Amino acid sequence: MRYLILSDVHSNLAGLEAALKIAGERFDAVVCLGDIVGYGPDANEVTDRVRALKPVAVVRGNHDKACCGITDASDFTANARTAALWTRDVLTAENLNYLRELEQGPKPVGDYQIVHGSVRDEDEYVFHPREALESFALTEVPITFFGHTHMQGGFVLRDTNRIQVLRVAVGEGANAATLELDPKAKYLINPGSIGQPRDGDPRAGFCFYDDHTHAVEYWRLPYTIAVTQKKMKEAGLPQPLIDRLALGR
Repeated sequence: MRYLILSDVHSNLAGLEAALKIAGERFDAVVCLGDIVGYGPDANEVTDRVRALKPVAVVRGNHDKACCGITDASDFTANARTAALWTRDVLTAENLNYLRELEQGPKPVGDYQIVHGSVRDEDEYVFHPREALESFALTEVPITFFGHTHMQGGFVLRDTNRIQVLRVAVGEGANAATLELDPKAKYLINPGSIGQPRDGDPRAGFCFYDDHTHAVEYWRLPYTIAVTQKKMKEAGLPQPLIDRLALGR
């Protein structure tokens, strides 16, 4: 089966629609790693679109929790909190309920599992090998897909107990890079962020996973950032959140 793996859409409809247009019909099922909403201007439109895709698995993100009222966003930055509270006010009752009912990771899917942050803690960031090692130690599953950092790539634990950072170089424009998985290794794979990349590349990021060929196909693609920025400005969302979209930071 070929899975389309989405993460950190963050209420960015333009980014999501660009990804789905590229993906076309080249997948059998959709999986979402959380943070459907937050930051961006299209909370209901994005939530409706994700629901319509009928994902085989979704886990909640920290912004999903804050925007539906499970948490109070007190640990967010001021700008993120402003966006979360704005989102909570504009979400329909149906979408608020959908977000409240999302499950906490880890969640098994086929021969892998999905989390938002880490295997240990759904809100924990996995930026460095030492953090990855803690997640590897807590699971026997060979592949874990995670989000939260908004940084495409991941980590691999070889049978020598050596952790390697997976650095992805995707060509310009709409392009992909393929990673062939080693059956003797364990992986933490981050598909990147659809709605707010933070790895210096403003293009939307996502990936495919094929459980037959055991390959991950990382994608990056341009989208109409200015459209999302205009909507954010009209909604009165914080200017730093608007500016960062074009920077990929």
